[in-house]
Amino acid sequence: MHTLWNLRACLTTALLSGAFATIGTAQTLTWLGNLGGYPNSGARDVSPYGPNGISDGPTVVGWASSTVFYDHAFRWTSAGGMQDLGTFGGNWSSAYGISADGTTVVGEAYQGSIPLAFRWTNSGGLQNLGTLGGPYSVAYDTSSNGTIVVGAAQDPSGNWLAFRWDASTNTMVALGTLGGNSSVAYDISANGNVIVGASTDSSNALQGFAWISGTMINLGSLGTPARSAALGVSGNGNIVVGWSENATGVRRARRVDLTTSTALNLGHLGGNWAEALATNWDGSIVVGWSKDASGNLRAFRWTSAGIEDLNVTYASLLSGGSFLLKAEGISPGGRYIVGQGYDARTGSYESAFLLDTCVVHNGDVDENGCVDDADLLSVLFAFGMEGELGRVDVNCDGVVDDADLLIVLFNFGTGC
Repeated sequence: MHTLWNLRACLTTALLSGAFATIGTAQTLTWLGNLGGYPNSGARDVSPYGPNGISDGPTVVGWASSTVFYDHAFRWTSAGGMQDLGTFGGNWSSAYGISADGTTVVGEAYQGSIPLAFRWTNSGGLQNLGTLGGPYSVAYDTSSNGTIVVGAAQDPSGNWLAFRWDASTNTMVALGTLGGNSSVAYDISANGNVIVGASTDSSNALQGFAWISGTMINLGSLGTPARSAALGVSGNGNIVVGWSENATGVRRARRVDLTTSTALNLGHLGGNWAEALATNWDGSIVVGWSKDASGNLRAFRWTSAGIEDLNVTYASLLSGGSFLLKAEGISPGGRYIVGQGYDARTGSYESAFLLDTCVVHNGDVDENGCVDDADLLSVLFAFGMEGELGRVDVNCDGVVDDADLLIVLFNFGTGC
């Protein structure tokens, strides 16, 4: 009887703890700071994983002012803070992309006055990826496991060309152009099969492209004269985002569905310019920047429901006049958004931020107002899974476990 009473007491304590854990929200905005120099930094990409997996994620990469007052590439985790990734002996470096598993960072680092594409791993440090015969190169992103890197490098004639670098062969291959002299690759799908970027055409106009299985496809524009750029691709390789200029020369954020060959103007926040910079695994969430009606730069998020100003949606997380300027990266599951904003504490308009959008809730997984068997089954079917799991991860800790189950059970029947 004593053992049974203890079991019931423990279960009751666990249930109450789970219930109280749902009070409030897990949504947070973190200003990432700098590397000891000026109060300037920018976040470019994010992985949901930390050094030890999902439990200590996420990992953010970008650039920040260092102790020698030059911008250096950084890697940030909640446990370790901001880590300086160094240079090739020069003064500058910047990180632009991180693998989905969080193990590999890519960007550019200076060797003297020469920028060179790098690939960084914890075990190997900075690796020089070389060039296409010219002096300069830069890496913008990498595949989900960090083995394929894309960017741009100069050829012997001084033309910048999009490249694909393969770790298995340690070789850099030019992807060509759309008929012009230059191109650049900005993003790559999770499996490395789809690469997107921009290239000049035979008329020297900039065009967004998707490179698939050795073929570079012109993605066109929303108007004439045709100018566009592809800046991001979904993890599954189906959706491309970027910008296109319409017939009047106004730039709009654009989303292209490669499966249907259709382009969508994502709209704006009241101003006349916008760019889509990144998208999540399936392309259902797009982030970027837009001018508002007053001409101010503001970070946006787009879903099928439309475009929203992150400064409005997450106003409760902003204080003292701080605001978000650009959303530059998003994690595969869409939970984490990174970019650059104005941090009122430092007065810097170049401040890296990390936005965690996960909401702790009472177990109403499907958001129908009732915690019922459908919610319970959702948690049970996802039990043991780790990652960006959406609302089945009731307490937002990155794993569906007994804590999530207990919250649903304790609140079972609420709102029904």
